[in-house]
Amino acid sequence: MAGHLVRGGVGFGALAGAFLLLPFAGPVALLLLPLGAVALRGCPTCWVIGLLETVSRGRLRRECADGRCELRPTRAE
Repeated sequence: MAGHLVRGGVGFGALAGAFLLLPFAGPVALLLLPLGAVALRGCPTCWVIGLLETVSRGRLRRECADGRCELRPTRAE
C-alpha cells in the first residue's frame, strides 16, 4: 500500500509540476510528464482504480443475478 501511494505522489506531483512550472521553466518543464506517466504506469485513472482495488481487496465481492451485478461486502465466516 505504501508503495502504491508513493508512486501516486511522485506521478501526480510530476504531472502537476510539469504544468505549474511551465511559465517559469518553459517547455523544459514538460520533461516531467514522462516521469509522471512512468510513475503512474501510464494512466492516472488506472492508478486510482488500482488504489481502490488495493484498499478493497478481500472486503468486496461481485454478485450477479438476473443480469444485474452488485458489489457487496464479504461475509465474515
